[in-house]
Amino acid sequence: MNASVRISVSSLRAHKRRFAGTFLAVLLGVAFLAGTLVMGDTLRASFDTMFGDATSGTDAVVRSADTITTPGESQGVRQPVGTDLVAAVENTPGVAAAAPDIQGAGQLVGANGKPVGGQGPPTLASNWIDDPELNAYRLAEGRAPAKSGEVVVNRGAAEKGGLRIGDTTTLRTPDPVEVTIVGLATFGGEDGMAQVTFTGMTRSDAEKYLTAKPGDAASILVRAGPGIGQRELVDALNPLLPRGVEAITGQELAEENTDMVSGQFLTLFTTFLLVFSGVALLVATFSIHNTFAIVVAQRTRENALLRALGASRRQVTASTLVEASAVAVVASAAGLAGGIGIAAGLQALFPAIGFPFPEGDLVISALSMVLPLAVGVVVCLGSALLPAVRAGRTAPLAALRETSVDRSGASRTRAVVGAGLAASAVAVTLTGVVVSPSLWLAGAGAVLALAAFVVLGPVAATTAVRVLGAPLDRLRGVTGALAARNALRSPRRTAATASALMIGVAVVSLFTVFGASLKATMDRTVSRSFAGDVVVSTPSFGAGGSGLSPALAAAIGERPEVDTAVGLGRGVAEVDGKGRALTVTDPVALERTFDLGDVRGSMRDLGADGIAVTEEEADKQGLKTGDTTRLAFTDGQAKTFTVRAVYGRSELAGEYVITREAWAPHRTQDADTLVAVSFRDGVDAAEGKTAVEKVATAYGNPEVQTRDEYARSSAGAIDMMLTLVYALLALAVLIALLGIANTLTLAVHERTRELGLLRAVGQTRSQLRAMVRWESVLVAAFGTAGGLALGGFLGWVLVKASDGSSSSEFAFAVPLVQLCVVAGVGVAAGALAGLRPARRAARLDVLRAIAAE
Repeated sequence: MNASVRISVSSLRAHKRRFAGTFLAVLLGVAFLAGTLVMGDTLRASFDTMFGDATSGTDAVVRSADTITTPGESQGVRQPVGTDLVAAVENTPGVAAAAPDIQGAGQLVGANGKPVGGQGPPTLASNWIDDPELNAYRLAEGRAPAKSGEVVVNRGAAEKGGLRIGDTTTLRTPDPVEVTIVGLATFGGEDGMAQVTFTGMTRSDAEKYLTAKPGDAASILVRAGPGIGQRELVDALNPLLPRGVEAITGQELAEENTDMVSGQFLTLFTTFLLVFSGVALLVATFSIHNTFAIVVAQRTRENALLRALGASRRQVTASTLVEASAVAVVASAAGLAGGIGIAAGLQALFPAIGFPFPEGDLVISALSMVLPLAVGVVVCLGSALLPAVRAGRTAPLAALRETSVDRSGASRTRAVVGAGLAASAVAVTLTGVVVSPSLWLAGAGAVLALAAFVVLGPVAATTAVRVLGAPLDRLRGVTGALAARNALRSPRRTAATASALMIGVAVVSLFTVFGASLKATMDRTVSRSFAGDVVVSTPSFGAGGSGLSPALAAAIGERPEVDTAVGLGRGVAEVDGKGRALTVTDPVALERTFDLGDVRGSMRDLGADGIAVTEEEADKQGLKTGDTTRLAFTDGQAKTFTVRAVYGRSELAGEYVITREAWAPHRTQDADTLVAVSFRDGVDAAEGKTAVEKVATAYGNPEVQTRDEYARSSAGAIDMMLTLVYALLALAVLIALLGIANTLTLAVHERTRELGLLRAVGQTRSQLRAMVRWESVLVAAFGTAGGLALGGFLGWVLVKASDGSSSSEFAFAVPLVQLCVVAGVGVAAGALAGLRPARRAARLDVLRAIAAE
């Protein structure tokens, strides 16, 4: 083994450049994995700290015990508690202070007339709590609100909105409220609670604008007296509370909030990043394997001589694996340092593209360092294993051979196995998307399709390179023909080099197709369901935004240009024991403005005790017109409703519809999600939109959009997702290009004598550079073409599988322009990857090259 180590060390010293590409591929893959793990740990610690700070002075929280959670939401809706409980809580032994927390949505309008925040994190408003221990915010400037209309806002929100103390602005609650800023607050010494916006009002204003009626609060915050622990305080409170109300410790509330974020959002987010780490490492695997395969092939005579001198197969294999281990350990260790840098970069990148996270120092755990190091070593050794075994099988007589011929392109076994995998992939995929819709079967088919592409690569490389290289004969003459011949010389090498790029391009194409399909689905949904002319909305996602005033639709409807204006509000209730979202609206106006499909029964007869249900939901619940169903609301009341209409489509109207009259007794902070407007006959679109905008200005200036504009803005989150995907996949593409550059560099070294002879018979330096560059372009074009085909197929699979497993109908769309851009970038990147090997080839000394062995 000592001899194997010495040989490996000598080889590494003599041929450091050979492993430069492998070193960088391992480094980048490990760096991204380490960065992802560090980022996940940092976010968890930041949320722990943030929620801990929010409850640091609160020893107990009194709240409703029951929640109603609708499908797709992680946090349920609780009914309010009465503020009359505050006196009873304050009189409980061990309680030092108690204050109602009257909390709701409230979005500030900035000095430029645009809303502040709302893109993800909540926009909160509540009563300003005078007790500094129970209030997580601290006054940094100005004073607390003392009379109606005065507010305190967090300093970060004020800076974003261009607001200062003394300024008057609008607070959407969602009814527009004119407020004057009298103070600026900080949270835990920072300008705010991450990107959450906060507005503190007087208690009377909070009760007036944030609750359905005075006397309601989201919860009651309690501070313990000296020497009283949180658990002791909660045990004293719970026996005194009415039925349906509970007390929990402040620590439990912080943990509950952290678990909600970590268990739902952070798990999904870190999994999303880990998928891209896996893609980067998979691409790196191809590049590493290709490098060692080429190096072993170039050292055939050297290994044969070692075998002739007495080296065993095990020693030759071990020497190759020792080289791989040395590269793996050094590159992985460097990747850990790079991972810390990537985590810091991600921490800055995500807020810039719309993913605002709480600030905090990077958290580096032992697992986030050890796991990437182990993965990097395993990936590198696994990639080098087959070439190492191949090196050990080198026969001593191979030292007498000049060259070996790669016949993988004509391998019947490879063609049969690849065709079998492709057939299996198609069969499994069609089963998963057509016969029995299943994301798992579709995923298994996608994996088989990838395996089929890899196995068939060398077989397809010969035909693909001839087809792609055919124009070079006419455009570049002999230089182009030589470039194509060089790419054809080793189909296995060409396929392995192209496979790395193929995977990167395939994932890019997959998300491009899926994103375009989601946009097409949204556009079709709006076009098919909405028969109106303009939409008033508050563009936001996540918990942000405050919605629209329910009075807005009525105000717009009074304009002479408007025929119908209908607002869509949202409520929640348990329908026969299951949490469901309710659409609160005027059902008559809804039917006039939206295409509901076939309607059985009458939307006009809902009244205060009727409900309309989609056909699909009615079938699930076994309901038909005339049947009754029981709805339990967040205020603890339950009521029997009669199904008076069953309609066909739910896309924009929701699955359950009730009237505002039915919702009014149970509402909390009432808001509409959008207002749909239809103009009278003969009203010009621009004229009608201007009229609606004039009304909207008085309600906090929400955005007024045409149907097409609304469909495009609704797809804004998709564009943001694609931006993030492309940014993350750039690393995988970079690793693939490093693999192409490294392969060409090694090929130049391998063909030193041949290149010298070409120069000797008259080939110019520029022709030699062009030949190497065009070879790189052909390899990249082959990988890009395969990636586009595979990505398009996988995109179709994902769309169809999502369609089969969802109640919504998905549209499949192929974005030709974007895919052409991807193709152009892939080929251009191949040309870029060939620049350095081409320059190196052109610098060869002709006489030394001819004399090279």
